[in-house]
Amino acid sequence: MQTRKDKYKQVAYYPGCALEGTAQPYNTSTKAIAKELQLELKEIDNWNCCGAMEVKNIDPEIQTYLSSRVLSLAKNETKQDVVMAPCNGCYHNLKKAEYDLENKQKSRDVVEKISKKAEHPVYEAGEVETIHALDWIKFGIGEDELRQKIKGGLKGLKIANYYGCMYTRPRHIFPEKDQGGNSESTSKPHYMDDLLEVAGAENVEFAMKTACCGGAHTLSDSDMSTKLVLNILQAAEAAGAEVIATECPTCHSGLEMHQIRALKKLSKQTNVKVIYFTQLLGLAMGLGPREVGLHENVSDSVNLMFDKGIV
Repeated sequence: MQTRKDKYKQVAYYPGCALEGTAQPYNTSTKAIAKELQLELKEIDNWNCCGAMEVKNIDPEIQTYLSSRVLSLAKNETKQDVVMAPCNGCYHNLKKAEYDLENKQKSRDVVEKISKKAEHPVYEAGEVETIHALDWIKFGIGEDELRQKIKGGLKGLKIANYYGCMYTRPRHIFPEKDQGGNSESTSKPHYMDDLLEVAGAENVEFAMKTACCGGAHTLSDSDMSTKLVLNILQAAEAAGAEVIATECPTCHSGLEMHQIRALKKLSKQTNVKVIYFTQLLGLAMGLGPREVGLHENVSDSVNLMFDKGIV
């Protein structure tokens, strides 16, 4: 029987729009650690937007189709039965499409109609498995092997792990979570904590791990988004964190940009740095700041990494 470790050694890679745009450091660091961990990413050719928030709010069935096309490409073109999506929004939408296709006749009808018109195979629920970057590393390499890859380590760097809201909500589209044992928890997610602890980090108790950052409202109500982000930043600092680790490009961008906006608009300054968990793992494995795209972050953490002796 094939293990998850064997299954995740080679996966279809769906970076999504953000990782080829504002979240380029996430893309860079994900590919860099894949090479170090000898995990193979086969990027899906000719992929499209998953439907994000914009399409979903106008026509959820069209969003389901857009996500289903990505899954169809992974299965029929990339020839993989596992799709890894590092972006919480993409991960969420692919999982939602899977659920909708399994449970809603209307979704199946719309996907079949558009797929045939577009002349590509109709995706059927269950043909591939969608996983997050956290699942990919935790089970594709495993904590014991990851520990062997750590060189300098994170040397007690105090980290608040922030998962955002789309990684765990709504629960019904993530049936593999909350199954006990080594499964992920929707109320108290821990996979990022587990991996960064192996890398030497000191994870702080952080009550806002899954609080919303207001990413969906950044353009429509920037003030509300700034206040939501400020709550997260202040909670992390109050917990003693020097860094907030992220695994979602929307959350990451929101934390960085609204940290600046909170100072300008509300005169509220916070100094906690915002870094992708893949960047932190790369640094722990001995990769340089530029190799993981650390210099591309808005949140300037290079000096902190030097001061801590991590680079």
